[in-house]
Amino acid sequence: MSEKLQKVLARAGQGSRREIELMIQNGRVSVDGVVATLGDRLDDLSVNVRIDGHNITLISSDEEICRILAYNKPEGELCTRHDPEGRRTVFDRLPRLTTGRWVSVGRLDANTSGLLLFTTDGELANRLMHPSRTVEREYMVRVFGEVNEQMIKNVVKGVELEDGIARFEDVVYSGGEGMNHTFYVMITEGRNREVRRLWDSQGVTVSRLKRVRYGDVYLTKDMPRGGWSELELKEVNELRTAVELPPETETVLTVEGQKRKKGIRQIRRAVRRHEERVETTGGRRGRNNDRRAPSSSSRNAEVDSQQQEQRGGRGRTKPAPTGRDNEKPRSDRAKGKPVHIAGKPKDDAKKPYNASDKPQNTSGKRKPSGNAANRRNPLAANKPQKPRTRQ
Repeated sequence: MSEKLQKVLARAGQGSRREIELMIQNGRVSVDGVVATLGDRLDDLSVNVRIDGHNITLISSDEEICRILAYNKPEGELCTRHDPEGRRTVFDRLPRLTTGRWVSVGRLDANTSGLLLFTTDGELANRLMHPSRTVEREYMVRVFGEVNEQMIKNVVKGVELEDGIARFEDVVYSGGEGMNHTFYVMITEGRNREVRRLWDSQGVTVSRLKRVRYGDVYLTKDMPRGGWSELELKEVNELRTAVELPPETETVLTVEGQKRKKGIRQIRRAVRRHEERVETTGGRRGRNNDRRAPSSSSRNAEVDSQQQEQRGGRGRTKPAPTGRDNEKPRSDRAKGKPVHIAGKPKDDAKKPYNASDKPQNTSGKRKPSGNAANRRNPLAANKPQKPRTRQ
């Protein structure tokens, strides 16, 4: 059976159908040395197809294994593969593929979070997004403003927007306080910012929007923000059956991988939270630490200066060791060279070490006496100890 050229190249992971159509129009695709034109079909996959002079390995529909990922998109990520400004995209966290590529099922705005599906089957993604299939999408939306019964009737009956009439299939009130109210709404098409525009038409503003369901796939609580989970064969076939595609018979998930799925999610959650704390350099936690550090050090410096003034300069403070002072004696002792002692002329450093030349205690610490001195000095163990008496 013949297939369109852009469909075959999209299955090979060379881009979406729309992107490949632009490649064909620009003359970048050739079949057996002949420049392809829009509308060409392939009857045999053994032909030599090139894009910009590079050979492309074609994959038949029977060899392709349909994989689906459920991704919990956080706010701030873009639904694009490459951003010229270098912002984070939803494809940055997905696992790498050896053949093919991930295709997003629909899009979510940068300010919208929640469930986002990815698949390796372009035909499945196209059918799940098409309005004629009426695949249900459920959102949790929080609006700011007064909402009455007439507004709910309007958005359920239908509202005229710039691109036609739009409506909610169902609206369920979930509670709220003051001017903030939470609803669960359901739509069957994926127009651009459709949920937000419907509520804006009633004079209220959407302050938070989160997708919680796509078809029969729900956003579960055990999936952390920014995490993904691959659907099992049963769940994949349920989505394929809903859009009238034949069921799959193979999956890349192993039994051991399915058993370890929960543990891997917990580890990934801890790692992700750590990465977000590190990457968020302008967060409150980072600023508080920066403020706390100089204040504590300056407070300690003031206390030290006050104590030194009270002593009247009688006590000597031990200078802080520097890297140069620490390194030189350590290296000289290792080589067996004489060591220069601070406070003595350098000529004395050439003399052999003598116990009588030991420098006096200038650190201001009290020398141990009594039993403590006997314990620390083995030579003083024969001295008679003072009897302990109670007063």
